[in-house]
Amino acid sequence: MKLATRMKITYAMVFFVPIILITVTFLCMGRVEQNALKQKYDMENVSIEMLFDPFEMLGNMSTSMISELQHTSEKNPEKLEDMDYLEKMNEQMNRYSSSLVVRKSGEIYYSGLDVSETPEEIEGIEGDLITVETAYHLKQISFEFADGSDGVIQIFTPVDQVVQQVERTTFKVLLSSLLILLMVGALAFIWLYQSIVQPMEKLKKAAVNIKNGNLDFSVITDADDEIGEVCVAFEEMRLKLKDQIEVSMQYEKDNKELISNISHDLKTPITAIKGYVEGIRDGVADTPEKMDKYIRTIYNKATDMDKLIDELFLYSKLDSNSMNYSFAKLNLKDYFEDCADEISLDLESRGIAFVYRNYASEDTIIIADPEQLKRVINNIVGNSVKYMADRPGRIGIFIKDEPEFVQIDIRDNGKGIAKKELPHVFERCYRTDASRNSSKGGSGLGLSIAKKIIEEHGGKIWANSEEGEGTTVSFVLRKYKECVTYE
Repeated sequence: MKLATRMKITYAMVFFVPIILITVTFLCMGRVEQNALKQKYDMENVSIEMLFDPFEMLGNMSTSMISELQHTSEKNPEKLEDMDYLEKMNEQMNRYSSSLVVRKSGEIYYSGLDVSETPEEIEGIEGDLITVETAYHLKQISFEFADGSDGVIQIFTPVDQVVQQVERTTFKVLLSSLLILLMVGALAFIWLYQSIVQPMEKLKKAAVNIKNGNLDFSVITDADDEIGEVCVAFEEMRLKLKDQIEVSMQYEKDNKELISNISHDLKTPITAIKGYVEGIRDGVADTPEKMDKYIRTIYNKATDMDKLIDELFLYSKLDSNSMNYSFAKLNLKDYFEDCADEISLDLESRGIAFVYRNYASEDTIIIADPEQLKRVINNIVGNSVKYMADRPGRIGIFIKDEPEFVQIDIRDNGKGIAKKELPHVFERCYRTDASRNSSKGGSGLGLSIAKKIIEEHGGKIWANSEEGEGTTVSFVLRKYKECVTYE
């Protein structure tokens, strides 16, 4: 649920729900109070408005008793001279919080009130408030006694009891309204807290964890609102940041390993050069033949160092994506025939057989940097030469024709690569020779450089091998196709 929808629902809960609940509570309470008033004060036709209007309530009290007295005064006025009857009627009125007073010819004939509370003379004040020691509401009925004397029936009702009743009713309504408001407010707060504050607290803890360098936590939430989207984005950021840190740490580790490997590879020829230079300086090379051998060895070691530094510099450019390629359209047949001629001459001088087969059509065109593509082929072939088996060596280049690309396989019958090592052969400075036999030469960057160059050409490279049988390194390059437009 979206956050805006939650806020709208919360507004409805806080505004409309209390109104509805208060109204329902008021109606139910009003019905209960109406029934209570009917029984307590002998009232008829009690309305909701009457519950909060003490004067209207006073005017409707003792309805049945007043009707009976009215009837008696009209039909049997002699009863109003019967003290037992008047006492009985007063007792009934007392049940309804009222008292009876009967006057004859202006004088008090009967009084249900205390003498001190009974006014001496009252005329023309029907419905008014009378204050003696206590405030009363007065109702009067005029009649004639059986002997023709003027009579007045007076019903006195204490105002304070009715006011207290109204106050109690008002207090109940206000208390119920307050409880409803507090309950609805609490429910709305809990709902908002669970849907907004709790996820925000989780995000706050996550931010503190990131600040402290701790990325091993989770910000997963089931919410499908804006805060849930923020949590998802935060989780994705955390995972990406964690991956970046891991990559950075691995990169730093690889750099340290690279420096260590390069230092080792540089130290070996430098040590050899120093040894031969010392031999020349000490006069060990005392014949022209020895001198020529020492100088040739020094030159070869210096050349190895130069190649190593060149490969390191090239890899650095490839790794930082600062390598400038000179892509061109190349005829596959012509380009690989030239490469095969160069490779065959070099391998024949080493006593290694070379095979070249091209199964692609003669007009196949590829887009590539000729110099860097040749570097890939030379690195793969050079790697095969370094790890050639003791038996007569054989290296072959085979080109396969596919609908969208060409596949180049470079096979050898060397020692092969173990399955556990095969996934790592394209990593920089990785060598299958755990002892790092320096006689093999090289930096361990050859296949790593080849992989980066092929990937920059939009292709991919992989290797298959069997120990004792040989290794095949394969890579694919996309064919060039002319775009034909129709008008």
